[in-house]
Amino acid sequence: MLLKILIVANTSWYLYNFRLGLISALLDRQYEVSVLAPKDGFSDKLKRAGCEYIHLEMNNMGLNPISDLWLQKKLSDQYREINPDLILHYTVKPVLYGSMMAGNLGIPFVNNITGLGTVFIKRNWVTWLVKRLYRISQKNADYVFFQNTDDRELFSKEKLIPENVPMQIIPGTGINIDHFNIRSYPENTPVKFLLIARMLWDKGVGEFVEAARQIKSEFSNVHFQLLGFLDVENRTAISSKQVKRWDKEGVVEYMGETDDVREHIANSSCVVLPSYREGLPRTLLEAASMGRPIIATDVTGCREVVKNGVNGYLCRVRNATDLTIKIKNFLRLSVDERRSMGLEGRAIVEEEFNEKILIEKIVSQIEKLLSVHA
Repeated sequence: MLLKILIVANTSWYLYNFRLGLISALLDRQYEVSVLAPKDGFSDKLKRAGCEYIHLEMNNMGLNPISDLWLQKKLSDQYREINPDLILHYTVKPVLYGSMMAGNLGIPFVNNITGLGTVFIKRNWVTWLVKRLYRISQKNADYVFFQNTDDRELFSKEKLIPENVPMQIIPGTGINIDHFNIRSYPENTPVKFLLIARMLWDKGVGEFVEAARQIKSEFSNVHFQLLGFLDVENRTAISSKQVKRWDKEGVVEYMGETDDVREHIANSSCVVLPSYREGLPRTLLEAASMGRPIIATDVTGCREVVKNGVNGYLCRVRNATDLTIKIKNFLRLSVDERRSMGLEGRAIVEEEFNEKILIEKIVSQIEKLLSVHA
């Protein structure tokens, strides 16, 4: 019988867009792969990729004691029924509640800390509760992957994870550098600044819009574009009405959403992400892999990709004025200097974020754990 690996996350969209390379690698190694996530437009794509898709009802809107208790029961029931040899948890609620249920059932599991979410940005009683849940849930983890040094240090400092749990920093599953291949740099005006993200205030969309207003008052032939999902289930979601008002005002262009960002990146001059905190932003890796300079905030996750003054600029968080200054610095560069920045980003991705290398590290660790529990 084939060994069964179960992968759990809060959306099918996440698994298809961020973990498909890992899923394919596990299938190539002759593992039986099942994925457990809420149904969305990417669930059928996961099936077509060769894995078993199982629906999971989950409320992604913050912590709710009643719905979260129900989620724990649902996870426990499904873990019993699926009976996997190993579980991989991604995103906050699966990492918290899935870990508790797997630990109770004695199923080996690996957790992936892919970002700490809004509760670690706006610290309040919810932050205290989430920290407590991490302390409870991580004690039985067989292995924990972090995407950046800051998150690992925070977990150690706050004692959110026992010292005896083995940990490793691996920057996600990397980027397919052949799929996100380098594109020729656009030489003609207008200059296009592109922000790719879910439309959340915590992604720095407000600062991007304010910077666009300031830049447009001084520079001509400069476009600011937004690309990503509207009306997402998140406490910091920006309404579609607000985005449409910005678009109608002419300060930004809302480009809608897409399954393939490559043409949008190729048509951009610079990709911008003024996020408040990230695990490891894939959009920046995609932009760098395609040879586009980046402007991002000097925060966890972003600074792992952007080398200030080399492949882009880092700006202060929650600071539209500093973001405006960095955009002006970029506008003063020649086309050749911008192209050189993009090439530096491509080199960084090839050396540090190549999907083939990073997935091999993850699969190797998974196989070691499976051999221990065989």
